[in-house]
Amino acid sequence: QVQLVESGGGLVHPGGSLRLSCTASGSIASIHAMGWYRQAPGKERELVAAITSGGYANEVDSVKGRFTISRDNTKNMVYLQMNSLKPEDTAVYYCNVVPYNDDSWGQGTQVTVSS
Repeated sequence: QVQLVESGGGLVHPGGSLRLSCTASGSIASIHAMGWYRQAPGKERELVAAITSGGYANEVDSVKGRFTISRDNTKNMVYLQMNSLKPEDTAVYYCNVVPYNDDSWGQGTQVTVSS
């Protein structure tokens, strides 16, 4: 299974933007769907955005219009552009295949939205 490393998180004010990156240890070209998940304190991990190998993307309603997922199969990278961030977006963000593979979780990247 592919190993994944997330980066790009940080502390941002409400309304700010961040771009998360996910680097895969191997080729993702043949992986049908990749996704970004997040886990907020005291909450279950949730899938927030997914993208197929053909480029079809979808997001949960809470981030629709603010978050954009993309992938570059030539670089084995998956990205999450996050705009208009809200305090409720605070969480650890992970990338994984969809549906997720328990052996592919990385360490995640912390996103904190606070004034």
